Amino acid sequence: MERDRNEHLKASILRDRSYQFAIRIVRLSQFLQTKKKEFVLAKQVLRSGTAVGAVIREYGESKPDFAHKLSVAVKEAYETEYWIDLLHDTNY
Repeated sequence: MERDRNEHLKASILRDRSYQFAIRIVRLSQFLQTKKKEFVLAKQVLRSGTAVGAVIREYGESKPDFAHKLSVAVKEAYETEYWIDLLHDTNY
């Protein structure tokens, strides 16, 4: 029972932090579109950055399914990092 509570707490923290990350990504995308007039990269970072939390929210029917969903979320996070690096290195 203690283990279930710890796993639930970790999932809750992960869900909350990924949601806060998505909010920051939405704001970044809005900034890029309105202030920098950059639409293509803004859309890419918005898609991958908000996907992190969306995938985490899907949970899983089993522990292996949940682990798979987390691995997909990590891939989306790495893709988001790529787009942010590209934006930074091209002076956006």
